[in-house]
Amino acid sequence: MKKVLFFVLWLSFISVLSVHAQNPKEDEPAKMGEVVVTATRDAQEARKTPANVTVITAEEISLSGATTVVEILEKLESIQFRTYSGNASQAMIDMRGFGGDNPYGKTLVMLDGRRLNRSDMASINWLSMPIHMIERIEIVRGPGSVLYGDAAIGGVINVIPKKGKSKPVVNASALAGSYGLHNERIGVIGATDKWTYAVTGENNFLSGYRDRSKYSAQGGGFDVGYAAHDLFNVSLGASISRADYQLPGALTKAQMREDRRQYQPAMPLYWMNANDDNDGRDKHTNINLGMKSFWGPSGQMEVNVTYGRKDLQSNWPSWYSYKYSDTKADTYGISPKYILDKEIFGFHNKVVIGVDYYNEPYKKDIFNDRERTYQLSAANFTRESLGYYIRDEFSLLKSLILSAGCRFEQTKIKGTNVDFSMPSNSFDNEKNFSAEAYEAGVTWLWGKKSKSFIKYATIYRIPFLDEIASFNGFGGSFLTTLEQEKGTSLEVGAEYYPLENFKLGITLFRIDMQDEIEYVYTSFYTGYNQNVGKTRHDGAEISASYLWQKYLKVYGNLTYHKATFENGINEKKEMPLVPNRIINAGLEIYLPYNVTLKPEIRHVGDAYLSGDNNNNAEKIESLTLLNIYVHYKPTFGRLNLTAFAGVENLTDTMYSSFGIDYAQYGMDNFYYPMPGRTLKTGISFEF
Repeated sequence: MKKVLFFVLWLSFISVLSVHAQNPKEDEPAKMGEVVVTATRDAQEARKTPANVTVITAEEISLSGATTVVEILEKLESIQFRTYSGNASQAMIDMRGFGGDNPYGKTLVMLDGRRLNRSDMASINWLSMPIHMIERIEIVRGPGSVLYGDAAIGGVINVIPKKGKSKPVVNASALAGSYGLHNERIGVIGATDKWTYAVTGENNFLSGYRDRSKYSAQGGGFDVGYAAHDLFNVSLGASISRADYQLPGALTKAQMREDRRQYQPAMPLYWMNANDDNDGRDKHTNINLGMKSFWGPSGQMEVNVTYGRKDLQSNWPSWYSYKYSDTKADTYGISPKYILDKEIFGFHNKVVIGVDYYNEPYKKDIFNDRERTYQLSAANFTRESLGYYIRDEFSLLKSLILSAGCRFEQTKIKGTNVDFSMPSNSFDNEKNFSAEAYEAGVTWLWGKKSKSFIKYATIYRIPFLDEIASFNGFGGSFLTTLEQEKGTSLEVGAEYYPLENFKLGITLFRIDMQDEIEYVYTSFYTGYNQNVGKTRHDGAEISASYLWQKYLKVYGNLTYHKATFENGINEKKEMPLVPNRIINAGLEIYLPYNVTLKPEIRHVGDAYLSGDNNNNAEKIESLTLLNIYVHYKPTFGRLNLTAFAGVENLTDTMYSSFGIDYAQYGMDNFYYPMPGRTLKTGISFEF
């Protein structure tokens, strides 16, 4: 009740000051720069946010030749992906060095503001976001716990779908490439009178670089908006997608030398079955209802009601037990927020106050065979959370913006497990969590487009369902003693424009985590999760771009990460799977006749293998990839045509993005080889 009273008093204080402000100064209208909504949960000029922000537009997506969101994001600073299958279906994201053995839940991913992160310890399916539906992608690096709560540690990614704006536009495209790749997309967007609309669909298929690494994905969606009058509008959006994928398993170095494209063979010496029939299927449904009410000088009110459904099927016959499962995970959410953007005694001020309520039922059934003949166990959970936040921006000077915010959140996890084959694994229990987060920042605007900023924030992460409970065939338990992870973050950065089209950016950060969840062995075979870990994540993000209009664009970024354990027997050792350096660079050369030549290069440094906490095993080797694309973009009246051809991994570099240290158990280390040289070509048109 004290926290609720604090919110009410703060809102009342801001409102009273706004109403009684005397003689507000009238500034001349200024043209806004690039606008984002993710950084502050309201439309905000990116330059004014105390964070390193990137926006990827639909046009940039079209020029990239990408077929998945993963291919778009992995070229940005501080972002890396790794995958077990060589495709994007279950790719795991590493943002700001949080890509160790448990990268899940460290980066918040949203679709139009709705959380996609799962409540269990698993990656999202990136194929549930067809890129043909995307208007833009906003990437905010650094903690966002105040505005978004759980999981917003390394950063926040918000995928915003297309919405109608003006007269109807039809666009369609087709793409084909190596390893059976083909991708087809179609969409219609537009607006008429008070209505806006967008309808899109996409089909994506890949046979796969390796045997049994095929995936196929189909998705579609719509968005309809209606502006009843100047004071109120409403929108309804929905999307559905289905992805089928195979899992080829890992290979030893000897097996990769023999044939790096084979699936994992049986290895009786290591008690491993062949990965000749492992696969999965994901179905996603998303619905978002948004309402906005504009109250003039009294601010505006927004309410978003969301629903998401994940139907997940997993078949792992190569596993030793509990091989087949069906998971149904629902998300019901409502997020009202109030925004007051008004001067206080001549100083610009904006306050955002909101509430996030989520109810997430989760059900997992495990069976004895692919046909689901006999059920082995049934787990049922509910994760319910209520968070309320406030964030205020106050312009002490026109070029000096102070920001501060806080969040309080209550989460309850309640779960039961009935193990029919081993009743001792059954349980029925619950756990309540209380979390809070704070942030404070200063942004200084200088020159025409430059800025500097500093931000301090506290962060937290609520345990996953399968961290607090064991229900996947490894025994049965519910840990009422497990608490949330906590941490602090400090970052400082600047964006500098020495010339109109020349941009330089640098951000330095340190994130200290404590009470991290680690599995602690109580004997050789048994153990449980405890809050005993401390880690530190230091890093630097450097970027540059220069546009010489009509001739070329040069761009690039450099990321430095050092993630270390800060206590225990591995104190000061580096965390596995976090490379110290990532470099991306590229050119866009504008040639005659609407032709663009686009070479790109990506370098990722070496990293310790998964499980190598004491840093005494071999590393995943560094890699350098070269891609090159050619685009042809003529215009014939209303018809805009784009044709492109490209080669990715031009030098056919043999590399792995993921590896496991099994040498510590007297076995060979295992790796997941990635695709070699890949050809792509496609055509799209819009009228």
